[in-house]
Amino acid sequence: MNEIWTLIEATALAGIGGTGLGGLIGALFKKDSKKTVSLLLSFAGGVMTAIVCFDLIVSAIDTKTNIFIISAGICIGVLLVYLLNLFIDRATNHEVRHINQSHPQTADDLDEIIHSNHLSAHIEKKDTAFSLFVAGLIMACAIALHNVPEGMTIGASFANMDGVLRGSALVLAVLIGLHNIPEGMAISVPLINGGISKRRAVLLTALTGAPTIIGALLGYLIGDIGALGLALSLSFASGAMLYVTFGEILPQSILMYRSKLPAFFVIIGILTGLIVIYI
Repeated sequence: MNEIWTLIEATALAGIGGTGLGGLIGALFKKDSKKTVSLLLSFAGGVMTAIVCFDLIVSAIDTKTNIFIISAGICIGVLLVYLLNLFIDRATNHEVRHINQSHPQTADDLDEIIHSNHLSAHIEKKDTAFSLFVAGLIMACAIALHNVPEGMTIGASFANMDGVLRGSALVLAVLIGLHNIPEGMAISVPLINGGISKRRAVLLTALTGAPTIIGALLGYLIGDIGALGLALSLSFASGAMLYVTFGEILPQSILMYRSKLPAFFVIIGILTGLIVIYI
């Protein structure tokens, strides 16, 4: 039981703490700095790439599970998150005026990645309370798609009774908390721009990190059933995070700040993650 509480505490620090800190930083900005957020997202994308390639997939391979099963788990993770994102996009994009045929096929602004632009559209129309609730629920689901796989990686690593891997899980929690800071900024800035007070925006942003805990418990339960369960949990979470990183975060960061600089920040993020993992 103590193990589960330790897992919850570590994941809450990474999810709620990291996202909340990002929300606070976003609230302190005098204006929406696309360049700053773009570079931070690029750095976070690099950190997540390092976590997946140098830790999660390696840990899955170390379980001695067939490499094709691990590859299939990664593909399923990519496909599931892609399809869920596609469903949310098709259900909401037609209600946002500036999203049309000429719009990029991925988010190019802060509010698009979490669908707060969809919520803002309903607020502007002065829709019913139910419509606002549905829009808020969609926004929560979009955020959960990012945070649940992150929690699964911590939980799956923690499920192994080996002390070294448990230390690795705590390192993962720190790295994911670091990754969540720019995501918290991406959430709080559009909320504040939409008229929500800074204090409430920071609180709501911190709460969006809560699904990380759900993912951690899920990853722990699956990973605890044996080597195959651990491999599947790690590979699925790896695939989900690969899609979030390469399908959403990095394209968004480049579209927000069209320069070569984001590429360098991705590389710095990869090196930072590599150093922290193997320090």
